[in-house]
Amino acid sequence: MDPGILYSLVAALLWGLQIVALKRYFDGYSAFALPVLINAFAALAFTPFAVATTSPAELPSLATFTPVALGAILLTVLAIGAAFILFLQALEAGEVSYVAPINKLAPVFVLPIEIALLGAHLGPLQLAGVLAATLAVYVANYEPGELIEPIKRAAYSRPAQLALLSAAGWGVGDVGKRVALQELSLPPQLWVPLLEVSIVLVLLPVAFRTLPSVSQLRGDLPKFVGLGVLVATAEYVTSLAFQLVPASIASPVINTQAVVAVVLGGLLLGEENLGIRLVAALLAVAGVGLIAL
Repeated sequence: MDPGILYSLVAALLWGLQIVALKRYFDGYSAFALPVLINAFAALAFTPFAVATTSPAELPSLATFTPVALGAILLTVLAIGAAFILFLQALEAGEVSYVAPINKLAPVFVLPIEIALLGAHLGPLQLAGVLAATLAVYVANYEPGELIEPIKRAAYSRPAQLALLSAAGWGVGDVGKRVALQELSLPPQLWVPLLEVSIVLVLLPVAFRTLPSVSQLRGDLPKFVGLGVLVATAEYVTSLAFQLVPASIASPVINTQAVVAVVLGGLLLGEENLGIRLVAALLAVAGVGLIAL
């Protein structure tokens, strides 16, 4: 198996575990504070590894960080930060097995961006993938009842709207990661803490008022340390994948995390309509897989 695809599959498993952990263990925190706290703990967990495994020769020169390069990095950070907040708000409003398949349609947004900016081409299989992914959104909204009801519900469903906006943000972020790791040749050991610290700095002004007290944070410290290690590992493996394969290949594979989320959401959290939403997740995976061909 191509190492980039293998890294993508491992990342999918790790991110799927993160989705369920967020829903099960962090209900008392705002959608603004969580990205700041999680990325801060992830950066703290990853930095010793980065220092120990990176030699000075691997660091990029200052000439690498042109205004265009810095702009691309900033756009990536802003897109990921916004996507994180929207996704957490969607989780607060809906079940993980309902939100995750819609949110994980990010690769639908990746390919058009790569066509416009990086010269990707859209073939018949990619068009079929877009149709399958669109159908997945419909199925994710479906509940037993009238067949037309999910279409009506999708028009006003707040979780669906938040999840789709989040998916667009993740799509922009995925292309940005590919640019940083391939076009700019940033080493993953530098990119991961740079991304995590940047997200903290960008989101801190809007999250400051919702940050928990020291006493509340102290009680949940083990959970945040554990999640920080999980996120740091997932982000590093994701970076290895984006370093080796195009975003239109890595993104759909990594987003099979939706399957992990819906299965664990049904088994561990007791959420209803698992079968329907698992079908939606599988359709989404099939669609984005076709897009990547």
